[in-house]
Amino acid sequence: MLPVVTNAAHAARKVDHSDALDHVARVGLLAYGVVHLLIAFVAARLALGDRSGSADSTGALGELASQPFGAVLVWAVAVGLVALVAWRAVEVFADGEMLDRVRGAARGVVYAVLAYSAIRVAAAGGGSGGGNTEETMTARLLGLPAGRWVVVAVGVGIAIYAGVLAWRGISRKHAEELAAEGRSGTAGRAYLALGAVGHVAKGVAYGVVGGLVVHAGLTHDADSSGGLDQALVEVLEQPFGPVLLLAVAVGIGCFAAFCFAHARHLSR
Repeated sequence: MLPVVTNAAHAARKVDHSDALDHVARVGLLAYGVVHLLIAFVAARLALGDRSGSADSTGALGELASQPFGAVLVWAVAVGLVALVAWRAVEVFADGEMLDRVRGAARGVVYAVLAYSAIRVAAAGGGSGGGNTEETMTARLLGLPAGRWVVVAVGVGIAIYAGVLAWRGISRKHAEELAAEGRSGTAGRAYLALGAVGHVAKGVAYGVVGGLVVHAGLTHDADSSGGLDQALVEVLEQPFGPVLLLAVAVGIGCFAAFCFAHARHLSR
């Protein structure tokens, strides 16, 4: 078994340093940026009083799919996200440090969930693919033995992910994802600023998601859980909510812009 794992790691390291994988990563990052740009657009509309759209990834992709040639575009985004999953999978095997492997695997799971959502939307021809997925999943988990604590654990995990995102923005750790030319000059400073704001804003949004899921577990109420769209509605209902939500929307748009910069200046 050990020789098989060793051979797989060796093969992954060879692929990790190939130009082909760089192209795969760039396609995936562009798709990831498109998803966040759509979420930012719908969130901004929500902040300005239009509640007709859903500001989670599935809802934003559904809006894209409803446009002329939208289904083709959503399939393109889905393929890009699958490419992103493949890139992270190779990195998990290629990286030597255990912490890097864990971080890469966690990112791969996030990208895989997004890819699955995009495929569902594309296959449904613009529909959501059926119901509130977050509430349905929470209800299923709550039905398990000790399900409420499983839900709480999931919520805590989401909150930790949110904290890591915000910390990466505040500490400028996201700079490591850009090649040297992407961190230098006026453009480099702009990329880093966009990344800092974007990571913090996304961290805030997912921090609210984590809080909703924890609350659902503690109260044994699946209806009080929700995804990113419900989290943004929670922000909207706070004092100065529209202003806060618009700020979050701009921040998520900044994250999208950083994804595009990352695709252009990919660190090897």
